[in-house]
Amino acid sequence: MRALGLAFAWVAGFEFVDSASLLRRRNTSMLGPGGIRAIIAKLSQVPIFATESVMTNPVLVEITRGGIVESRHRGSIVVVDSAGKILLSLGDRLLPVFPRSAIKALQALPMVASGAPERFGLGDDEIALACASHTGSAVHVRAAASMLAKAGMSADLLECGVQPPRDDDEARELARQARPALALHNNCSGKHAGFVCLACAHHEDPRGYVNASHPVQQRVRAVLEQMTEQTLDPLACGTDGCSIPTYAISLVALASAFARFGSGVGLDAVRARAAARIRKAVAANPLMVGGEGKFDTLVMRVLGEQVFCKIGAEGVYCAALPDQGLGVAIKIDDGAARAAECAMGAVIRRFVPLSEDARARLGNVLEPELRNWNGILVGQVRSVGF
Repeated sequence: MRALGLAFAWVAGFEFVDSASLLRRRNTSMLGPGGIRAIIAKLSQVPIFATESVMTNPVLVEITRGGIVESRHRGSIVVVDSAGKILLSLGDRLLPVFPRSAIKALQALPMVASGAPERFGLGDDEIALACASHTGSAVHVRAAASMLAKAGMSADLLECGVQPPRDDDEARELARQARPALALHNNCSGKHAGFVCLACAHHEDPRGYVNASHPVQQRVRAVLEQMTEQTLDPLACGTDGCSIPTYAISLVALASAFARFGSGVGLDAVRARAAARIRKAVAANPLMVGGEGKFDTLVMRVLGEQVFCKIGAEGVYCAALPDQGLGVAIKIDDGAARAAECAMGAVIRRFVPLSEDARARLGNVLEPELRNWNGILVGQVRSVGF
């Protein structure tokens, strides 16, 4: 009911002025004669995010300590095959979510399909970086700069913003040399370098490529609509942390998109080849997608092309399981990355045949133990009910 009330307040001519949701009058004209009819008409155009579903979604992950459950994370998960058959569904699979960085591989499809890798001589490590939420290590920075240079461009064109590196070695090196962080350190710099390459491949000015009206984002949106088979509503669009548009998409549509991405079913030949090349590039260069110690890097370093997985902000995770022809989408209600990783680990254990070696190497990745600073086992992060 709160979501409906907030939507009603907005269309009635009020806006929020602080975090406590205080309202002020934005437009008094709607409160005159006929105002209620106008409000009702406008309400029909406003996407209402069903916040009630957050309370009804099941607990997917628990954190234990001393045998007692210390924390719980609710959420939704759906696994579908390339024909659209649902193999696993928990929680609200129809709830629209912002997929954030979980769909970077889909956003890279137009660039790879455009022929930019061949034209500019991009390596598989650079294609993998276009799908990355990387840690800003030296290897990531060099690859992003290389992509731009091969397209005849410089890092000045990046519009993702400056972000300090999350890689400890790179952060220490910057401090030692008293150098500032750069846009190249931004975890999305590879994706943005890919956007610049896409614009250059079409002989377009890359400046302003983060804007929804730019041809780059128009191509990305078209691909997302085709892959998800969902019309992306401008009213359900936000701005991502790296400044590009992010559209609310249902979990089941996201899972279906990744089933297609992993299998090629339903894709034309050009896009199917682009998807296969991205999967191959990432499997050969898992470090480029995340960084040392990151879930995506650790999993794909061991499993290779068996799994393509990608985390997004606020507890979103997507994956393709190509051998099974499956797509996966997860949303943790409270946005906890640790819970999203645990849920993805449970899906991998359930649907991907793992060798004894893979189980041994990924044991604490897929089923994390919790240890204190003395190395004492104090609990675990565990999936619930699937």
